[in-house]
Amino acid sequence: MIALRLHDKGDLRLHEEPVPTPGDDEVLVRVTAVGLCGSDLHWFNEGAIGEVCLTQPLVLGHEFVGVIETGERTDERVALDPAIPCGRCGPCIAGDENLCVACRFAGNSIDGALRSQLAWPGRLAHRLPDSLPDAEASLLEPLGVALHALDLGRVQAGMRAGVYGCGPIGLLLVQLLRRAGVDVLVATDPLAHRIVAAEALGATVAVETRRAGAEILPSSAAGGVDVAFEVAGEDDAIATAIDTLRPGGRLVLVGIPTDDRSSFTASTARRKGLTISLCRRMKASDLPRAIGLAEKGHIELSPLVSERYPLTNGCEAFASLSERRALKVVVEPQQGAA
Repeated sequence: MIALRLHDKGDLRLHEEPVPTPGDDEVLVRVTAVGLCGSDLHWFNEGAIGEVCLTQPLVLGHEFVGVIETGERTDERVALDPAIPCGRCGPCIAGDENLCVACRFAGNSIDGALRSQLAWPGRLAHRLPDSLPDAEASLLEPLGVALHALDLGRVQAGMRAGVYGCGPIGLLLVQLLRRAGVDVLVATDPLAHRIVAAEALGATVAVETRRAGAEILPSSAAGGVDVAFEVAGEDDAIATAIDTLRPGGRLVLVGIPTDDRSSFTASTARRKGLTISLCRRMKASDLPRAIGLAEKGHIELSPLVSERYPLTNGCEAFASLSERRALKVVVEPQQGAA
């Protein structure tokens, strides 16, 4: 089989490798689609993400779907949860598997999905509906993250919200908020094509900017939004979110900062008495929730898929990701395969 491995910053290489042998609790999966994520870009550009650094060649990719090739579920199309929690630590026992202290995560602590085949725990492989194409289904993991962020925001119908950063997760949040009866009063991003998408998917006001203040809010929301989602990983987005929140509002940080640090003006946040939550991946129940929403047509995924590449063109896919010219870049490992 073919695998795409990151050897160093910006150094991706194709390898011919043996087909993995699944363990007792695993299934062999033929990978059909992998969405590239901002965290993959951190690995590619920095050779690290947070405190985790590249120590040996790593297969990236954690937004993936495929077809089971072994056992009773052979030929079943599945979306896979990229996190393998230990099931024994305090967070796991409390139902917070996304906070597992010994979690193994695809494309991070263990090899991910940018390869032809992989072995993965069968319990983490969720059946896909026939109506959902593979490329769109690769967005189910980010949709799961958006669902977890939505829960952290404690949104209720009639609330007013802001989304700061309109990459795929931000655009999915715009849709989820609208579906929850929340008025997405404002969305911001420095990239014009993302602003166009945010408007099309339901943002009341979408502003092409990196940093702005309360002046971007419509007059009907002069007091500020109730909840703000920062999905850019940038201090400017955090500052914009804080400036547009009402006193007593809630800020959910979803983005991953490049230098592993986030900062903001404490006095502004303190005077407003803001509640700040940080979003860590998704909970175990969020991927099945995402599949259900997509199957029923409650969330649009196809408009977000803008570029598709075979695995053999993985370097071009990461070039597109680095240039941020697409909404979602999808790699299809079986495309062009013999």
